Amino acid sequence: MNFLNRIPGPFLVFLGACTLSFGGLIVKSFEGANLWQILFWRSVFFSLVVLIFLISSYKKNIFNSIYRIGLPGLFGAIVLSCGYAGYVFAMYNTTVANANFIIQTQTIFLAIFGYIFLKEKISRLTLASIFLAFCGIFLMLGGSLTTGQMLGNIAAFVMPLSFAVLILTVRKYPSIDMIPLQLIAGIGAVIIGYLLSSKIIISSHDIFLGFLAGFFQVGLGFIFITIGAKTTPSALVGIIMLTEAVLGPLWAWLFINETPPLVVLLGGVIVISAVLLQFFNLKIVK
Repeated sequence: MNFLNRIPGPFLVFLGACTLSFGGLIVKSFEGANLWQILFWRSVFFSLVVLIFLISSYKKNIFNSIYRIGLPGLFGAIVLSCGYAGYVFAMYNTTVANANFIIQTQTIFLAIFGYIFLKEKISRLTLASIFLAFCGIFLMLGGSLTTGQMLGNIAAFVMPLSFAVLILTVRKYPSIDMIPLQLIAGIGAVIIGYLLSSKIIISSHDIFLGFLAGFFQVGLGFIFITIGAKTTPSALVGIIMLTEAVLGPLWAWLFINETPPLVVLLGGVIVISAVLLQFFNLKIVK
């Protein structure tokens, strides 16, 4: 798996965002499982793919790799576990568009926290991209929020906060492999799902969806992002992740007929423009 370290960081983050964008579609496709059962099985398979990745990378030194993340990694893992729970709760209780757009507030958290804690400068072009992206997001939110979905919308804010903590931890300690952090976070989410579920037995159809969500969508997605974030400034990671906000509702529209209003699509075009603007400025990564 070391070949992933030779792929440009921004491109890995972009691949991760594309992979994560299928989360809402998968959660909405479950037939009988409740949200805590979804969280449990999603997290089981997520933990499994991270464990396989760590074994293939470290073999007998896997426990040492977990030990090396230290207290910062452990703290990040606990916060990320809550983020995983908030994500499923949000997708279960509001629309894919609402959840994805709210989650993308991670951009502002990444830029501000990166400036405060990592002393990362924010270029004028990055500021312009953030402003442009949030114009698009606010436009989309204005056309999609309803009071009946407010609980899910509030829960969606847990994910951008936890994601910001993950990226800042990776950026603060670039010499330490933080993939083990993902394993601990996954196990924590398994525990949350198990404790809040009345039972964990679900249909084979839903277990397969849990496999897709945990193994491919979240597992590969966060592995790509965690590795790519090592060499990608926090603000740029946030901008690239906005791709998820556009693709997520698109999949829901194409496959489960969750049609966003025209204003949401217009906002999505603005967000994509901000992402492309940042790709033209990749020199700030150096």
